[in-house]
Amino acid sequence: MMEVPELGAFVRALLPVRLSGGHTVTFGLWVGIHPDDLQSALDVWRAPEYRDLRMSGHLANALPTWEVFEAPVSLAVTNPDATPYCVDSEDDELRSVLANEWDHEVVLAALPD
Repeated sequence: MMEVPELGAFVRALLPVRLSGGHTVTFGLWVGIHPDDLQSALDVWRAPEYRDLRMSGHLANALPTWEVFEAPVSLAVTNPDATPYCVDSEDDELRSVLANEWDHEVVLAALPD
């Protein structure tokens, strides 16, 4: 987590993408959140209440293949030993990324070396 003056508050999140052949690629990215949400996350990050953490924000990273930079995203803790996951979006394209299965050859070919 971090807060950058004149830029905003951010939390790390994981964005899993289901791929053909039973594979998954998980992107680690930053999500811009409200500064009050950053403080709330800090308050529970290492506490039992972390498992119930829910936040919303906007993707602060681009993803290869999809035009979802700055898309709204909902975060939830799905594994209390991991960073929150991107679980839903009001943006149709990001919701599709999260919900559908994608051709692994196309997605992996778009990743940087």
